[in-house]
Amino acid sequence: MKEEENREALNAHWQASAASDLAAEHEIYDDDAICDYPQSGERIVGRTHLQALRSHHPDTPSGFDVRRIQGAGDLWVTEYTIVYKGRAACVVSIMEFRDGKVVHETQYFSEPFEAPGWRSQWVEQIA
Repeated sequence: MKEEENREALNAHWQASAASDLAAEHEIYDDDAICDYPQSGERIVGRTHLQALRSHHPDTPSGFDVRRIQGAGDLWVTEYTIVYKGRAACVVSIMEFRDGKVVHETQYFSEPFEAPGWRSQWVEQIA
């Protein structure tokens, strides 16, 4: 049952994120949640700081697409794409739950890149 509840919470979270509904987006987090951005070396401590940071982002995403959500128990991974100013970023979000709330999230951001032609004989294109 807990897995179903965590998945439902994630679905609601990502739907709210896509709709820029900041209040609903942050309901998933524990009051003392930690969110890490390893690539910039930043840590946001507390749901109120995380929501404030996101509410002050200078841009609204023009695209948001969840590719997949995979997890079990209290550990869940979401892969998604978000578009700001016409530039897409591929994102991996790793969320750790405790008592139905996210207590730790780590997000990795990456820009798409052109596939090199030399490896085309071994690969297939994905959407």
